[in-house]
Amino acid sequence: MMLAFLKRLWTTIRRPSVHYSLGFLTLGGFIMGIIFWGGFNTALELTNTEKFCTGCHEMRDNVFAELKTTIHYSNRSGVRATCPDCHVPHEWTDKIARKMQASKEVWGKIFGTINTREKFLEHRLELAQHEWARLKANNSLECRNCHSADSMDITRQSGRASEAHQRFLFTGEKTCIDCHKGIAHRLPDMSQSAWHGEKPEKMLKEATAFLATRQD
Repeated sequence: MMLAFLKRLWTTIRRPSVHYSLGFLTLGGFIMGIIFWGGFNTALELTNTEKFCTGCHEMRDNVFAELKTTIHYSNRSGVRATCPDCHVPHEWTDKIARKMQASKEVWGKIFGTINTREKFLEHRLELAQHEWARLKANNSLECRNCHSADSMDITRQSGRASEAHQRFLFTGEKTCIDCHKGIAHRLPDMSQSAWHGEKPEKMLKEATAFLATRQD
C-alpha cells in the first residue's frame, strides 16, 4: 500500500501543472525556500546559546560550573566567552560540520554516558582529548576569533609569556591549545594516558609550566 502511494505521489509531482503557471510555481518555491531557510537557521542559532548548552545537568554541573571561576567568565572588561564562542566555529560551513559531529553527543545524552559526576570524571580525559585534537587541527580557530597574535603586545606580558609566544606562537611551531589546555576548565587526570603519542610525564610537565605562567 505504501509503495502504491509513493508511486502515485511521484506521478503527481512529475505531471505538469494545469492550473498554475511556471512563474507562480517558481515564485512559490522561492518563498517556501526562504521560509525553510529562515526556520533552519533560527533553529541552528538557538542551539548556539549558553542557555541551550547548559540546559542539561551534565554540562551545567560540571564544565560550566568550572568556567564560572575563570577569567573567561568574569573579568574587569566585562567581556565574557560563552560555550559556543569556544566550541562552535563562526564560519557557516565549519559550524554545520561541527553540528553534524556534535550529533553524536545526543546519543550520549540518551544513553546516560556521563549522567553522573563519577561517569563524567571517568570519561573526562577522552572528552578533553577530542576537543584538544579539534582545536589542534583548526589551528585554535575559536581562540583566534577573540585573541589575535597580530594585535598582541608582548611588552605588556610577563617575561615567560612573552618568550613563549615569540618562540612558539609567532613562529607557528605551536598553536594556542598546545599550551593553554585547562584555560577555561580544569585539566583531567592525564597520568594514565598519552595524547597523540606524547608521554604523560611530558604532558604533566607542560601543564605545570602553563599553570606557573598564570600566576605571573
